[in-house]
Amino acid sequence: MGGVTSIRVAVAGASGYMGAELLRLLLVHPRVTIVGVTSERLAGEAIGTVYPHLRGLSDVRFHELDPEWLAGVCDVAFLALPHMESQKAVPVLRKKGRKVIDLSADYRLHDAADYTTWYKTPHIDPTGLAEAVYGLPELHRKTIAAASLVASPGCYPVGAILATAPLLKSGLARLEGIVIDGKSGVSGAGAQGRKVDPMYLYTEANENVQAYSIGGLHRHTAEMEQELSALAGGTVRVSFTPHLLPLTRGLFTTASVPLATSLHTADLVNVYREFYAGEPFVRVLGDGERPTTRAVAGSNFCDVTVVADARTGRAVCVSAIDNLGKGGSANGVQSLNILFGWHERTGLEAPPVYP
Repeated sequence: MGGVTSIRVAVAGASGYMGAELLRLLLVHPRVTIVGVTSERLAGEAIGTVYPHLRGLSDVRFHELDPEWLAGVCDVAFLALPHMESQKAVPVLRKKGRKVIDLSADYRLHDAADYTTWYKTPHIDPTGLAEAVYGLPELHRKTIAAASLVASPGCYPVGAILATAPLLKSGLARLEGIVIDGKSGVSGAGAQGRKVDPMYLYTEANENVQAYSIGGLHRHTAEMEQELSALAGGTVRVSFTPHLLPLTRGLFTTASVPLATSLHTADLVNVYREFYAGEPFVRVLGDGERPTTRAVAGSNFCDVTVVADARTGRAVCVSAIDNLGKGGSANGVQSLNILFGWHERTGLEAPPVYP
């Protein structure tokens, strides 16, 4: 695929925050032409009308979601659809030979039974589920390159996995007693349309911090355990609690991981630097440096660090990402670059936004 210089891309479900961020990135990608965008409620509207920040960048108009039509206009389809909707479109797209990068949860879990457990509905595309590749390049770059269906991770799992992966892979962590705390900006809930949970209203979210899905009930827990177990070569169970922060975008993760042996902070940082050596979007911070959501806003970067807590025999692992960037759309574009043999930073070269 390295010889492919230009492709046609469509974005299904482009009326949400994730879809809007995809459009922003793809419109300036030098090897991509956007040929279709879909939204049931915005059909007929122009991109620049719906998203004033994209005025003058495209004359494409929204189309109703029709998988057959989508397959007829594009080479690659990004799906930013509600959970359990992508699996209705994916079989049609793949039958027509189209590659798919799905930003929903529909193909992230390997075991179909897990969808009944975590999403309360059976999976209707077991063939696609069996062939899907979990789209986190830092773990699955080689399989992404050969995939026809990439399942982009959820934002909370990206933050948690990248914060802890070096410890699990190296055998330095104990597999029980891992506690993960995630804090997300309000855009992580999506645009929600007319069904807005009151906790995301300005009057509730502003000047406030809330925990939700307490007690291991958040659906992203299954992704974390799946990927961390594979890294560790054994069953990993985590205690995960998500929180809502009064931020538009950003995701901050703190993980407390029991260590199998006593280590100093410098030793742990060296493990992280070795694990992430050569990774274009993971920045391992050293002593005295700390990740912040502001330092990664609008980017595909993940800033991560680790500190030894000698008193408790634990490692405190911290990461910061943009939930719409590395936690969503930008990570999907990184996978697109891998699929076609392009440099992974293509279309993602701009540094984070500051202030």
